[in-house]
Amino acid sequence: MKPLSALALISLLAACGADGEPVPPTRAGTAPANGITISGDARIGVVKTF
Repeated sequence: MKPLSALALISLLAACGADGEPVPPTRAGTAPANGITISGDARIGVVKTF
């Protein structure tokens, strides 16, 4: 039980922002410079084995 408690305590401390204050994202880094980019893959269908 002690190792589980230690693991839980370490994971909580690791997630509390120990690397410093949070920095908000900049607007320049959120979108591509040349416009909108859309990509993806879609499939639809029915498979039946006789």
